[in-house]
Amino acid sequence: MAFPIHLQTHFCFISSKCLINKNIIDAAHTNSRFCTKCTLIPPKYDPVVVSKQPGNVYYQPTIWDYTFVESLQSNYKGDGYINQIEKLKKEATIMLEKAATPLAQLEMINVIQRLGMKYLFEEEIKEMLVNIYNDKPNGGKIYNLHATALKFMLLRQYGFKVSQDVFTIYMDKNGFKEHLSEDVKGMLSLYEAAHLAFEGESILEVAVIFTKTKLAEGINNDVELRNQITRSLEIPLHWRMERSEARWYINEYKNAQDMNRVFLELAELNFNTYQATHQEDLRNMSRWWRSLGVASKLNFARDRLVGSFLFSVGISAEAKSQRCTEWLTKVMNFVLIIDDIYDVHGSLEELEIFANVVERWNTKEMEKLPIYMKICFLALYNTTNEMAFEVLKEQGHDILPYLIKSWANFIKAMLVEARWFNKEYTPSVEEYLSNGWLSSSGSVFLVHAFFATKQPITTDVLRALENNHNLLYCSSMIFRLSNDLATSSAELERGDVSSSVHCYMREMSSSEEDARLYISGLIMDTWKKMNESIIDTTFDLPFIHIALNLARTAMFIYQYGDGIGVEDGKSKDHVLSRTLLINKHYFFTIT
Repeated sequence: MAFPIHLQTHFCFISSKCLINKNIIDAAHTNSRFCTKCTLIPPKYDPVVVSKQPGNVYYQPTIWDYTFVESLQSNYKGDGYINQIEKLKKEATIMLEKAATPLAQLEMINVIQRLGMKYLFEEEIKEMLVNIYNDKPNGGKIYNLHATALKFMLLRQYGFKVSQDVFTIYMDKNGFKEHLSEDVKGMLSLYEAAHLAFEGESILEVAVIFTKTKLAEGINNDVELRNQITRSLEIPLHWRMERSEARWYINEYKNAQDMNRVFLELAELNFNTYQATHQEDLRNMSRWWRSLGVASKLNFARDRLVGSFLFSVGISAEAKSQRCTEWLTKVMNFVLIIDDIYDVHGSLEELEIFANVVERWNTKEMEKLPIYMKICFLALYNTTNEMAFEVLKEQGHDILPYLIKSWANFIKAMLVEARWFNKEYTPSVEEYLSNGWLSSSGSVFLVHAFFATKQPITTDVLRALENNHNLLYCSSMIFRLSNDLATSSAELERGDVSSSVHCYMREMSSSEEDARLYISGLIMDTWKKMNESIIDTTFDLPFIHIALNLARTAMFIYQYGDGIGVEDGKSKDHVLSRTLLINKHYFFTIT
């Protein structure tokens, strides 16, 4: 997971304006530009010249002032808001239960999920979907395209076995019937449903191509669905990060003809209280990070606390998973530091020793390490042991061996890439990815997330974690492939071998464009494998959601470039303004 970039700034050198607050800045001297009104005062530029990579590689200092981060406050806290949410939830539950038809229930469930409220109605949704799946008296049968597709999508999301054959009634010998293109709502629902395909499901593969073509052709013909179609053609609903989707859909839902005022008010209040919780968590994480002091001691590595936190929120999604968010933020910060040690700073001999020390997990072994590695290892050692101690106290399970193994596997994979670089060896795509899914660090996140969320620890589940169940593998692979697509151009400029794009270009003698198309196809194929693993798993639904959310968050973070390594420009706006966990001006107004 390589992010090194040339030194950048969040000031526009053309317009002499601050890119964050749009204020005119002091342009008296290029290297001393600052915004006199901006609360996000950058640290002094102290770029680190790294000789391990070809040329000089510079890291951008974090743009976030931690004093500012720790001053974040929200009014959406307290029993008053909790009581209001409970009141609105009861009203919404009654509406769900009194829905006149199965289709009405499905549409309500879909709206609730897209508004970011599925965790408020988890039991109610499960019960309704069981009834619909079993065709109970109030489950009824559903025959139009929109309803069939919506039912298929929601049932598969919740792990029900539904055959793709439900769509054969909409097909003839040439594929899907041409007249279906007149039903824009049905086509959009079919497009979304088809992205829950399993490997080898040819009907759904045809559905994706058919609907994508027809929707693109008629994108301007349906005013009400135009925005949703444009967004879905960019990235399908099943692949979108939940918190970002909720923020976008709340605004979209306000103008819907069938808008439900109770649902909308509950969604806005729920989002704002989530935001308040996340701001409190971020303040705590900022204090922990500054107190740890690793960033100041290892100043060659990226300091990306805010980006790490936003990544963690995307994975954990639920406000009640505060410990999960906290653990994952800590994991991401260590992942970035270790990644920088292996990618741009440590000598191969040092990297070999560090990998051995982590695998043995013994402080006596760290005497062999240089001082900067001692600081990193001891901080990782103490933090990880504290996490294991929490679970041991609460549940009586010693999870430390699983946490250690996840770190050791990640670091050994990083070491493999360092050896490739040292030998100037370019592996085949297959060889690269067999190691790359581990070097993505996805499995480190998922192992920690499982234990952080207090899910039942059974023998079957522990075996699935140890054997890298497809949920872990596929989610981590999407993480790797999304990262590679976002960072491949910069890596190609540096001559870095650690990219599936580069490996494909070398192996197939192809252009970068063709390589990127191939990797995009691998992402689609990996989603199909993961969709099937939702059905065939020993994990509970909360962990399934976490694994899916890791893949979704990775695609979101890297959609417009390196959203963690580069705290600037379009990537920064994409990550921050759309998740809206920082800017107080993005609170919804409850009316």
